[in-house]
Amino acid sequence: MSENTQKMPPLIEIKDLSASYNGERVLDNINLTVMKDDFIGLIGPNGGGKTTLLKIILGLLAPKKGSVGVMGGTPQEGRQHIGYVPQFAVFDADFPICVQDVVRMGRLGRSRLFKPYTDQDDAIVMERLAWVDLVDHKDRALSELSGGQRQRVYIARALANEPKLLLLDEPTVSVDIEARAHIYDLLHQINQHGVTILLISHDLNVISSYVKTIGCLNRTLHYHNEKEVTAEMLLAGYNCPVDLIAHGLPHRVLAEHGGGHE
Repeated sequence: MSENTQKMPPLIEIKDLSASYNGERVLDNINLTVMKDDFIGLIGPNGGGKTTLLKIILGLLAPKKGSVGVMGGTPQEGRQHIGYVPQFAVFDADFPICVQDVVRMGRLGRSRLFKPYTDQDDAIVMERLAWVDLVDHKDRALSELSGGQRQRVYIARALANEPKLLLLDEPTVSVDIEARAHIYDLLHQINQHGVTILLISHDLNVISSYVKTIGCLNRTLHYHNEKEVTAEMLLAGYNCPVDLIAHGLPHRVLAEHGGGHE
C-alpha cells in the first residue's frame, strides 16, 4: 500500500459490529477497515456470517450494534459506489437477452430509469467487456454461454457503474476449475485497474495466489491485514483440521485434535 493510499480515508470502516439473522447472532465484535486498492479475501465455513457481512455493507441489513461507514457515509449512501456480484444469479434461459444488454443494466440507476443509453454508456460497457475478455461474445445470448462465461458477464455488469469497490460472494461456486482460475486472473487485473475488491470464497488454495490479504470469518473475524494464513487463524475460524492442496498434494494445516467434528 503506497503512502498516498494510506493517507486516504477508508472505503469501509466497521467498528465493534454485531448482527443477527432470523433471530440468531451470526456476527460478533467485527472490526474491519478496507482501503483503496485493497484486495481482501475472506474465508470461513458455511453459516459463518460472510454473506451477512456483505449485506450489512450494502445497507440491506442493519447491525444489532456497532458502526458501519461506507465511503464516508452510511451504507445506504455509499452503496451507489459499490458493485456487487451475488453468490447465485438467477436468469430465465428462455429470455432473449444478449451479453451486451446484460452488462448495460449496470449503467442503470434511480436517475437513469426510462432514459436512453448514451455513447458514453456504450463505451464503458465495451471497456468492461474487454476487462473480462468477452468483447467477442457481446452479441451472443446469455443462455448460450458456459457457467464461467456467465459469471464474467455478471462481474462486467457490476463494474459497469464504475464502482470504487467490488463485493463478490463466492464468485466461482458454480464453475469448473479452469473457469475458476480464469475468473481469479481477471479479478487480479481488475484490482490493478484501481478497483478495490472484497471477496468471499472457499477456495483458500486459489485465492491465496491472488489476493493481497486474507481473513477468516466465523461469527468473529480474524484479520490482521496480512496475506499469511496461520494455523491459529484456521483453528479459530473452523475449529477443526483443515486440508489444503500444495503443488497438487493434500496436506494438513492443523494437527488432529480432540473434540473435532465435521
